[in-house]
Amino acid sequence: MTPRISVIMGIYNCGSTLAEALDSLLAQTCQDFKVIMCDDGSSDNTLHIALQYVSRDPDKFILIQNERNMGLNYTLNHCLKYADTEYVARMDGDDISLPTRFEQELNFLDCHPEIAIVSTPMIYFDENGDFRRGGGGGRYPDKNDFVTGTPFCHAPCMVRREAYEAVGDYSVDPKLLRVEDYHLWFKMYAKGYRGYILAEPLYRMRDDRNAIGRRTWRNRINEFHVRRIGYSMLSLPLHKRIWMLRPIIVGLLPRPIYNYLHRRNS
Repeated sequence: MTPRISVIMGIYNCGSTLAEALDSLLAQTCQDFKVIMCDDGSSDNTLHIALQYVSRDPDKFILIQNERNMGLNYTLNHCLKYADTEYVARMDGDDISLPTRFEQELNFLDCHPEIAIVSTPMIYFDENGDFRRGGGGGRYPDKNDFVTGTPFCHAPCMVRREAYEAVGDYSVDPKLLRVEDYHLWFKMYAKGYRGYILAEPLYRMRDDRNAIGRRTWRNRINEFHVRRIGYSMLSLPLHKRIWMLRPIIVGLLPRPIYNYLHRRNS
């Protein structure tokens, strides 16, 4: 019987964490899924770890490979070619899905046919434990929620396959790297699809406490680019489009000021 959920995973140099990520999927209270992993040119033992899971359960785990490192947007599209299920869920190779994640997301989408995207807040952790708990759950984002940033966490999302198909999956462009999810939501909302954020955090994201402060200029330029085109796609009013400059302005702030503002908003 075909499962109802395809879990798409772009895996790249995550050999030290991949087993824990996959074990968290095997611990889900809902097991009606298959896992599609695409190795994006890893140079560590990521491929070896993935193959172990495929050999144990070839019906549950599928492994494909890119010829070379291509980036997440291309890699996820490669996974989507094998996703023939009603729903598509995301997962990263260094994170942990809490046990009821799929059960709760699937139940919500089944009960709300008008909704195409469901996600949850995230719990951020590192080798020293949890250090931040995301908020903003229990709501239906509208187009105005796109002004200040992406309204949905990408890694914990579950999406109707038809919504991916309607927008041509992820857009593959170097200008969209690191913001491919933000652009995806813009495209889906522009097509009339809508989403919901569950109130309970159901996903633990392995993160660096200082990662945001080390964002590259390329990342900030890409975010500016996706805001500029996305605001237009959603016909946001002109007075709100000034927000497209936010990633550039933040990048120009002196580090002490940035750190102070970031702590206040965390």
